[in-house]
Amino acid sequence: MTVRKVLRDRGAATYLGGILVSGFGDSAMMLVAGVWAKTLTGSSSLAAAVTACAWAPTLVGPLLGTAADRVRRRRLLVAVNAALALLLPALLAVRSGRDVWLLLLVLTAVGTGAVLTDAAGAGLVVTAVPAELRGDFNGLRMTVTEAMKLLAPLAGAGLFLRWGGGAVALLDAATFALAALAFAALRVREEPPAPAPGGWRAQTAEGVRALRGSPPLLRLVGAGAVAMLLSGISSAAIYEMADAGLHRPPAFVGVLYAVQGAGSIAAGAVAGAVMRRLPEHTFAAAGLLLFTTGAALRAVPSLPVVLAGTLAIGVGLPWVIVAVFTAVQQRTEPALVGRVAAAAGTAVFGPTAAAAGLGAGLVALADYRLQLVAVGVCGPVAAWFLLLRRQGGAAFGVRASGAGASADSAGGGAGRRGRAAEDPSRTG
Repeated sequence: MTVRKVLRDRGAATYLGGILVSGFGDSAMMLVAGVWAKTLTGSSSLAAAVTACAWAPTLVGPLLGTAADRVRRRRLLVAVNAALALLLPALLAVRSGRDVWLLLLVLTAVGTGAVLTDAAGAGLVVTAVPAELRGDFNGLRMTVTEAMKLLAPLAGAGLFLRWGGGAVALLDAATFALAALAFAALRVREEPPAPAPGGWRAQTAEGVRALRGSPPLLRLVGAGAVAMLLSGISSAAIYEMADAGLHRPPAFVGVLYAVQGAGSIAAGAVAGAVMRRLPEHTFAAAGLLLFTTGAALRAVPSLPVVLAGTLAIGVGLPWVIVAVFTAVQQRTEPALVGRVAAAAGTAVFGPTAAAAGLGAGLVALADYRLQLVAVGVCGPVAAWFLLLRRQGGAAFGVRASGAGASADSAGGGAGRRGRAAEDPSRTG
């Protein structure tokens, strides 16, 4: 079984261990941070601002990716995780509403660290994980991340209720420290970064050009961006669906997220096996169809149908993201990995915030079912465009689990992305 091969590979298993422990702490902290701000200030906008601060650094992803390409990536992973482990205990000083600025500042630093480690991790995966295992590795990474999102919020909520937000900050600091130790234990042969011509602007632009220079990869990244855009629109309707459609209290949304998380765990477990049988663009298109069909099913005011649709979202959406970022890993010149990965991440995840705002406006103006059905219609259209082959352009056809040589010949020198499907909790 290929998953066992991933776990038997020391580099892959050690890297997954680092992701597991840091993901547990982050999932707990992200839940508690908003609750903490709301408890101290009574302001829902400040509670939302905490999440916004954590994701804001994604908007400067290409620049942070350039930074990741200028240093040894394993050392950067160790340094960033160690620095965040030292920074988070500063949140013990947050005791009243006047101290919330410190919470916002620290969460911004955590978000910046996430973008840096994603970019560095994308390059390190190329060194630490054999090409034929990367599809399974990314799927397993999804499974680990989603499992943490089911367990960690409960632990975080319990700690917050018993000892306050400071206890959760210490938990997150401890997981960052453990992640730093895990990445320090990685035994990889990493060449020092070659001197790159030009300054920061030129090097950042080089990563963006590399992404744009591979039509197959660019179309996959576009599909990922469309998926996240539709996800934001779909997720904005979830509370109205629970209320008007299912006649359930707002807390029932937690059940839906748990079902979606279970679907994502299953999706990650089988992603590598499916990707070995399908070209990457077909795998992504299948994910788009599953996700958007699931969203449309949630327009039906029936609990079994809504649960089935939610499970389909949990399976389909991660497949799109895993397909995109596995392709990024397989199609990138190693020296450009960080820059291209971060540029792809900005393109894929950037639309999410705007989509959530658009979706919220649509819920206020129209029946939520129209919103969900519209997502269901847009998905097949996007999948159709993804499956099209441009005459005279680079054709799809390299399987996501292909060897490095075939990936290079198909991709030329285009991009990668480390965050992969790291956080579908911000999705529908």
